[in-house]
Amino acid sequence: MVNHKKYFLLILTLLASSLKGQYASVKERVTNLPNFDEKTIHYGYFIGFNSYDFKFEYTDEYYRINNYPDIQVNSTTGFNVGLIGDLRINRFFNIRIEPGLLYSQRDLIYPNLPLFNSENDLIREVKSTYIHVPLLLKISAKRINNFKPYITFGTSVDYNLSSNAKNTDDNSSNVFRTRSKSLNYELGFGFDFYLYYFKFSPSIRGVFSIDNELISDYDIKSPWTGNIKNMYSRGVVINFTFE
Repeated sequence: MVNHKKYFLLILTLLASSLKGQYASVKERVTNLPNFDEKTIHYGYFIGFNSYDFKFEYTDEYYRINNYPDIQVNSTTGFNVGLIGDLRINRFFNIRIEPGLLYSQRDLIYPNLPLFNSENDLIREVKSTYIHVPLLLKISAKRINNFKPYITFGTSVDYNLSSNAKNTDDNSSNVFRTRSKSLNYELGFGFDFYLYYFKFSPSIRGVFSIDNELISDYDIKSPWTGNIKNMYSRGVVINFTFE
């Protein structure tokens, strides 16, 4: 979660600086791409980075009765790349599909409990390569010269190419398995900047899985999965789009 806060503060600082410059020049006369928003359909692409976490729900025995500490998640910065398809509804509403590839890695740090035999058992790497397909509604404010803020929300589906879902090994062989498909809801905001040749849009979005992604080990008393009822992905995605 520390990484998420850092990314959020970073994007706010960058956007605040941009906003200051835009409103300072609110009387400027040159309007870039004046008819851009009149297109019924247009396309683009995005690049960016992400930070993913897990939300755990534990069994009563683990969390309430034994009062064991939470599993910690160390997130590394991943990257995003993909395409954009935009359908104009009217002046303020657009429907967008943004299929892309997202890579992330999360290291699970288990508490040092008698359940584990060695220190190596306390760490599990969870690498994820998502084919990420969101369907979003974009709600924009009125354009001010070459600037326009917006919010987005919608749903998405993830296909995890690194899930190990079909692997016959489990954590006893150092293989952490997750489900290959999950559904999410998303919410975010961003800003459109109309440049001379194209539109540039930085945005930040939260991604929240609604499906349990955990595949339990074969041993129901496994120290890695036996005490977890549900495991959900939580992510912060920052994209820079070019349209």
